[in-house]
Amino acid sequence: MDPATQINVAQAPAAATAPSLADYIELAKPRLNFLVLVTTAVGYYMAVRWPVDWLHLLHALVGTALTAAAASTLNQYAERRPDALMPRTANRPLPAGRVEPAHALGLGIALAAVGLAQLALLVNPLTALLGAITLLSYILLYTPMKRWTSLCTIVGAIPGAIPPVMGWTAVRNSLGPEALALFAILFIWQMPHFLAIAILYRRDYAAGGFRMLPVIDPDLSMTSRQIIIYCLCLLPVSLAPALMGMASAAYFAAAVALGLVFLKFGLSCASARTRPDARKLFIASIVYLPLLLAVLMMDKR
Repeated sequence: MDPATQINVAQAPAAATAPSLADYIELAKPRLNFLVLVTTAVGYYMAVRWPVDWLHLLHALVGTALTAAAASTLNQYAERRPDALMPRTANRPLPAGRVEPAHALGLGIALAAVGLAQLALLVNPLTALLGAITLLSYILLYTPMKRWTSLCTIVGAIPGAIPPVMGWTAVRNSLGPEALALFAILFIWQMPHFLAIAILYRRDYAAGGFRMLPVIDPDLSMTSRQIIIYCLCLLPVSLAPALMGMASAAYFAAAVALGLVFLKFGLSCASARTRPDARKLFIASIVYLPLLLAVLMMDKR
């Protein structure tokens, strides 16, 4: 065998293995999309007047879950090449070659069609419209923007904050200030949450060509300022449900306490600018939101 042939053999990728059901499930990112269902359920609960129509709630959750799964699948289809360049994503079904791109594309389109149809026919058209906006903004705006601007995080927070609004509209079939309050909490919470993630994986994002803020901010000075700003903004925004009569003083007090603790972690991360502190902020963020929403639901007026 001549040297050129040896080089070609050495560089050839390993033969792809047959896809399994687990590979197709992984495309839908069920663990990550669990938060979508939780926030949708919170919006539904805050809007509902007893008794609950459990079948209607089930249709709202399943339709939302299918739409979120479609977004995840189509996102992985669109990012299969940069995913292959990042260690933490290189073993995903598409970059690893276990699932054909055409199959993933077809699955994503099918999930979107079924999910949106379920929302439109069995919930209401407004909720289906919000689901479509979530899906299209995630795939057509957020996904390509990650390659050319750090503003992608702000844009990506929009579809991430719509699920509780979908829960609200599933019940009320209309938007209102209460739904916007839920949207604002989720929107602002996502910013320090995702900035912490971007600090943790800045090398991976750089390798994949993603221009997340920590990638283009070498000393993390701008990233740190934004973390502090969003943590500060989250405090008054989280009080909106109490001020609007959705909850009472008990929620107000809990939101203040939780917001101050979260701010402490944000200030520590912004001051130290280290991966351990970013990890602490990330953990604090995934503790803060469920606690806040749980108190809101328990204190519903």
